[in-house]
Amino acid sequence: MKSFFLGKSLQVVKEIYPDYDDDKLDEIRYGLEATYLSITKVIVILSVSFLLGIFKESVILLILFNFLRLTGFGLHATKSWMCWVSSSITFLLVPFFCKSLVLPNYVLVAISVLCMINFILYAPADTVKRPLIHKKRRLFYKICTIMIASLYTVLIFTTKDTFLQNSLASAMLIEGALINPYIYKLFKLPYNNYKTYTINASK
Repeated sequence: MKSFFLGKSLQVVKEIYPDYDDDKLDEIRYGLEATYLSITKVIVILSVSFLLGIFKESVILLILFNFLRLTGFGLHATKSWMCWVSSSITFLLVPFFCKSLVLPNYVLVAISVLCMINFILYAPADTVKRPLIHKKRRLFYKICTIMIASLYTVLIFTTKDTFLQNSLASAMLIEGALINPYIYKLFKLPYNNYKTYTINASK
């Protein structure tokens, strides 16, 4: 199914943009493949969450996380099965804890402070396949990530909904982990990939 989707999509792209070279087509293929995997992954995970009776909770966590992910970026799994496992744990197991746990205020404060420091220091975090080359764009993404995290922090301490508090804190923790350089080091992946382009450009 994936091969059929990629083949048909690239055929349309070639017809519309016949001047695109192989490098450009490879870039588009990567984007299409990522989109396909993301859509199928979401469909499967939400279907399972519906069967488990946590559909609403999984959707809420998914939305909150992706708002931060949209500007903070961060580490991607290098293999499809790793992505499936990590996503399943995140959006099927974490919602269960968010429903049942009641975190004291000092824990929520600690999470918020640590995550805000993490976002200020490390957001956005790029990857080899998607380096954030432009300085102004990186600054824009950093500001957006900090603003979203600040909004989440305000909501954590103003809402009386325990599940929402936990989901906001969990989204910040997950995204904070994915942009941290120590996580990149743990998985032996290069960090700050844009610097490679900066070095090459200066030669």
